[in-house]
Amino acid sequence: MNKIQQYTSGLLHLFFPHLCAGCGSDIVTTEQQLCLRCIMALPQTNFFNIPGNPVEAAFYGRVAIKNAAAGYYFTKQSLVQHIVFQLKYKGNTLLGFYMGQLLGQHLLKSSYYNQVDVMVPLPLNPAREKKRGYNQATLLCNGIASVWKKPVLDKTVIRKVYTETQTKMGRINRWQNMEGVFKVTDAPALMGKHVLLVDDVVTTGASLEASGAEILKIPGTTVSLATFAYTLP
Repeated sequence: MNKIQQYTSGLLHLFFPHLCAGCGSDIVTTEQQLCLRCIMALPQTNFFNIPGNPVEAAFYGRVAIKNAAAGYYFTKQSLVQHIVFQLKYKGNTLLGFYMGQLLGQHLLKSSYYNQVDVMVPLPLNPAREKKRGYNQATLLCNGIASVWKKPVLDKTVIRKVYTETQTKMGRINRWQNMEGVFKVTDAPALMGKHVLLVDDVVTTGASLEASGAEILKIPGTTVSLATFAYTLP
């Protein structure tokens, strides 16, 4: 029976290969989306264990964030850019969940996030989410929750205004573009909670700042931030 299973598994791999989302090699188990070589090559920041890290410092004087960190450095033409692109534009939802699991390991090992009560994914505008088919931040949250047992509240904050992509906008324009964009729809669910806002990449932090500011209007709330990657200035 064992030989039959091995033979069947070999045939399935031959016709339906499971490839690494990073380098395209087939040296990856079905439970993983990245091979060991690519996992080891991911440029870790270690920010989750460093108070006052560059992500956290970027929000000083802008919004009262408790903690903020990102798992990996994002640079152009890098492995991190490649996998983020697959998540956002190539429909690789399994990769998004797996990226969340990697991020969850960072959170699990950090004492600075012990007091988090709930996770909230940075919301997409409904039109954009419908076109894409998913919110990548929600996929990350679900992956995190599989490792770090915190509830995900993905309906408590919405993006009420459609905004154009901010990829080519400058820092000031990004902030202005976010004014009045977010709305809390279920304040009681967040009242008195330490909320972790989650997104894929932090660049200027304009979207996270705007949504975090709305959450902080609810009595007794605390907000921390976590992203998969951080773009160097």
